[in-house]
Amino acid sequence: MENQWNEQYDVVVVGSGAGGLTAALTACLRGLSVIVIEKTALFGGSTSKSGGTIWIPNNLYLEKAGVEDTYEQAKTYLDATVGDRVPDVLKSAYLQKGPEMVKYLHENTAHFRWEYTPKYSDYYPESPGGLASGRAFEAQLFDLRNLGDDLKYLRTSGLPTKGMVLKSSEFHKVNMIMRTWIGKVKAMKVGMRLIRTLLSGYKPTTLGEAVVARLYTSLKEAGGEVWLNTPFKDLIYENNRVTGVIAERDGKELNIQAREGVVFASGGFSHSPDLREKYLPQPSNTEWTLSAEEQTGDIIAAGVKLGGQLDLMDKMWGTPTSAPPGAPAFMPVAERATPGLIIVNSNGERYINESVPYHEFVDQMYENNHEKSSTIPSWMIFDQRVKNRYLVFGIMPLQPLPKEWFETGYAKKAETLEVLAEQINVSPEKLANTISKFNTFAANGQDEDFGRGNSAYDRYYGDPTLDNPNLAPLNKAPYYAIPIYPGDIGTKGGLVIDASARVVRKDGSPVTGLYATGNCTASIMGETYPGPGATIGASMVFGYTAAVDIAEKVGRKESPIPKVTMTV
Repeated sequence: MENQWNEQYDVVVVGSGAGGLTAALTACLRGLSVIVIEKTALFGGSTSKSGGTIWIPNNLYLEKAGVEDTYEQAKTYLDATVGDRVPDVLKSAYLQKGPEMVKYLHENTAHFRWEYTPKYSDYYPESPGGLASGRAFEAQLFDLRNLGDDLKYLRTSGLPTKGMVLKSSEFHKVNMIMRTWIGKVKAMKVGMRLIRTLLSGYKPTTLGEAVVARLYTSLKEAGGEVWLNTPFKDLIYENNRVTGVIAERDGKELNIQAREGVVFASGGFSHSPDLREKYLPQPSNTEWTLSAEEQTGDIIAAGVKLGGQLDLMDKMWGTPTSAPPGAPAFMPVAERATPGLIIVNSNGERYINESVPYHEFVDQMYENNHEKSSTIPSWMIFDQRVKNRYLVFGIMPLQPLPKEWFETGYAKKAETLEVLAEQINVSPEKLANTISKFNTFAANGQDEDFGRGNSAYDRYYGDPTLDNPNLAPLNKAPYYAIPIYPGDIGTKGGLVIDASARVVRKDGSPVTGLYATGNCTASIMGETYPGPGATIGASMVFGYTAAVDIAEKVGRKESPIPKVTMTV
């Protein structure tokens, strides 16, 4: 269909999150022409809404920070956590290509700049190969003025920060503003940053927004294009290979040629009620997801039509979520580690170590959801001491929770535990017994039921002034309750890929010309979640891998753009 192409590029990337932007950026740096098509009016996908940490073992930023790590140690850890649910060749490819990607983009762009997140533990640091010091790193603060007129098209995080910009490494310290001197100092630093922002043209951003902004700016400087409001419609398959895509732009269908390859990077199916009903544990609700809108699994179906194999469709990157009135759902991460806070089922009983990694928490919500003891919703219970000492859902200590929360019935508040139990329809006697038992554990510094506080990961968001950073008595009125649901930051099932990020069929043969990365693929993390940023890390690494494979097939092995010599 040589005469039927409306547009022609070497590579077409579908999706503008971290994986898609990394694939496009790498291809551009290798001298290939690239177009990124994005379904929505904003670029950034779910990455923009994320915490922005990236989990890639043994990379140059960890080395610069003095974190000792090796391929062998990281491989031991993935073997212990992911196990054989994922082929060994994929785990090895991730650990080999990850550090290579970080080094390559650091050396060949001016904006690929990150920093180690100190002591943000692996999610299972006590497992063989795990690191309590952590392998997470995050984008450095980025001045949004660098985006120019494109700033208005950046998807924002939606966090209720009221102008404050906090790095991941700062948040857990600021959370201790009422408890530690370092918390006060960090809070003052954040406050000074806010004052600078208000008094000057400085527009700093961090977390997922900074990841996306840095990649996008690098891509634009390398000559890449991004088309917004351009939904993917279908693949074009000729002569036993993918040769392009059909997309819609300005109300017209376009045939866009991909001379060397198409890279799928548009997320999973979190916003498809039908696919959630078909594949995911039930109950399930699109209102509980934190992923970007319009992630409905379109491209997964297109890959299957060409014989692409599916796996892990019943899995998601689970996270407990809550949805206050008039606001998007949010994810309680630090809150679950807060001493003096517990989570109970419909019987008013604890059923889990509240501080476990969020995906494991959601797995346990489903496993413990029974007719006689429902966990959907569960109830997060805390007292005034917690409210006075720590941030709760982004609300500062001593600052009251919004009145609307109570007026609409979303949140509950009572002067006694008995009244609170009645408000959430649980047995007052059982809730009282649960809290009495928990308070005994807190007094002794040991959670004898679930081991809360035993892991370095538990303790990361805990209170370092306590013997057990995750335990404190729950006994200071008034008392609060907020519902928690089994949400997600994306689904983790989709098209199976090989070590070169090529989509493969059931017989293992690749669909020629078709690559994929991120949440539209069967996650290389299998059924677990090894560390903070394993989602973004894998998406970026295999986006890079796809671009490298395409470039090497056409002989573009070296970057035509001079390397940028800058320090970390």
